[in-house]
Amino acid sequence: MTGPRRNLAPAFGIAALALAVDQLAKYAITGPLGLTVEGDQLTLLPIFNFTFRTNVGISLGLLQANGATGRWLLVALTGAIAGGILWWIFHEKQPGERATLGLVLGGALGNIADRARLGYVVDFLDLHFGAWRPFYVFNVADAAISIGVGILLLRALFAKKATQEIQDHA
Repeated sequence: MTGPRRNLAPAFGIAALALAVDQLAKYAITGPLGLTVEGDQLTLLPIFNFTFRTNVGISLGLLQANGATGRWLLVALTGAIAGGILWWIFHEKQPGERATLGLVLGGALGNIADRARLGYVVDFLDLHFGAWRPFYVFNVADAAISIGVGILLLRALFAKKATQEIQDHA
């Protein structure tokens, strides 16, 4: 393949890896480690626990989907967003952007898989400093999405700044 679509393998490889690591981690939490009841906890470090949480909404507890209809509407909504990311991967010209979008796609697919299979997303990563928790309990998929979006924002910010500097010196 030539043009902007010539090398999609890194993006899809990163997406597959993010999805696999997410699902494997969730399996380890709910299987071998046996954290299956809301609030079950395993302390790893003074500032970090595995704490089992079920999330029927999206980030920050938004769009709670407590029934079957809400669940499948949320699957459809997040599936449409994943479809938009997939479209973006196919049309993105920059390899770094495609790879980063793969990270976001893999995370999205991990949470979609949970919601479709279980009716909720398994969250378990619990960073805290005493009683202060700077984040909600989250999972590997959430981390992949957040890191990917952060990288995209930083790249966009610095690309815009570099473009502006070039134009200023022309």
